[in-house]
Amino acid sequence: MDTVTAIDPAHTDLARDLATRGVRFALGGYIDISGRVKSKVVPIGLLPNLLAGSERYTPRGIGGLGVMTPHEDECVAIPDPASMRVVPWDERFVWMAADLSYGGREPFAHCCRSVLRRQVDRAARAGYTMHLGVEPELYVFRPETFGRDDGYLVPPARSSALRPTQAYDVESALDAMEFLEPMARYLEASGFGLFSFDTEGGDGQYEFDFAHAPVLEAADRMAFFRLMVKQVAKQTGLVATFMPKPYSNAWGSGHHFNISLTDDAGTNLFRDDGGPGAGWTKTAYAFVAGILRHAPAIAAVATPTVNSYKRLVPRLGDGSVSWAPVWAAYGDNNRSCMIRLPRNRPCVENRAVDSAANTYVAAAFMLAAGLEGIEEGLDPGEPFDGLAYDRHAPRAGTTRLPRTLLEAIDAFADDPLTHEVFPERFVTDYVDMKRSEWDDFHSHVSAWERERYLLAF
Repeated sequence: MDTVTAIDPAHTDLARDLATRGVRFALGGYIDISGRVKSKVVPIGLLPNLLAGSERYTPRGIGGLGVMTPHEDECVAIPDPASMRVVPWDERFVWMAADLSYGGREPFAHCCRSVLRRQVDRAARAGYTMHLGVEPELYVFRPETFGRDDGYLVPPARSSALRPTQAYDVESALDAMEFLEPMARYLEASGFGLFSFDTEGGDGQYEFDFAHAPVLEAADRMAFFRLMVKQVAKQTGLVATFMPKPYSNAWGSGHHFNISLTDDAGTNLFRDDGGPGAGWTKTAYAFVAGILRHAPAIAAVATPTVNSYKRLVPRLGDGSVSWAPVWAAYGDNNRSCMIRLPRNRPCVENRAVDSAANTYVAAAFMLAAGLEGIEEGLDPGEPFDGLAYDRHAPRAGTTRLPRTLLEAIDAFADDPLTHEVFPERFVTDYVDMKRSEWDDFHSHVSAWERERYLLAF
């Protein structure tokens, strides 16, 4: 079996050790643009070959990004051993995140992990390490949902259908322990450092909170987490979705990014003394200003679907606030703003990211924008302390987040930073893919349109 690097004898020993523990297969998964893991399944005895680059792929067009072209050279997947985990819900497997390249040299333009790695390396040259903590939200529902005409997601237990919200409701959490208990167990076994989990505002909506990590490791965790959620749901007879807004009156599912920078000594650079009551540094404000400057373009990867913009609205169908941002503003512990400066942790929180986001590419763009803010000494102005859900700007000059995917993609294509962060082939293919997604959606006549216009004209 051909490899692109020499086989490491230590990996042969590792394969033997894993085999004695009952592991039979290895997955060296790259991540497609929608965040799904792609991999061949390799017998554990060939783990050394896998780590040396034995597995080749024709990935263009997989997941919808680009067009499949069978005449192109194949890509090689090089798994990162540091990301290796025994799969806790099926211990016959180990999983690793992989980078895609041509012959182990030039990164493949669509390799999301390589896009992030380039920004991580750029930050390291400037003396920074980005840490990321993600607060993933998701819906879990019963299969009989698919037989309903109203689109309602039938939650794991009826006690979940409390009004106006079942957020933090203990009974609802206990009723869903068939899914939540194995999730908690597997997250602990996988070293996520689980802090808590709870019911969120939507019927059958849940959130998991776990420890932050250096950003590449955090993105690898999220790829594994999404795979875990889907598989555990299936094993318990349920279905899970990371769709941002499953139906009109549902609470949207966020993927809040909690970002901090440390220096080479590991010192947090966003708080003046690293403590919960500390003030924010100029570095933190400049980082925030960089993200706000590029917020419309970042939206194209942080809120990447047509459906995402049904979440980025001021209010839900019943008139209550959506808890999702609509303005590129920041505030001191203000959850109505895109960027929140929390009082209980030394990081900045971007609340505009949703559950459909590919963590690698969203983090790469935000890191690049934040570094630009630091390099240029940008100032975000005074924090906003009001409720930022009005149709009018919180203050003069504040940018409205895109209202549609098309707005976001146009901003992405026009932003010079986009072309620094992403390979040009990635930009071209991503813009084409998302404009096509918008066109498909926009050409569909909905029931709302018929109800509104059919007899009115």
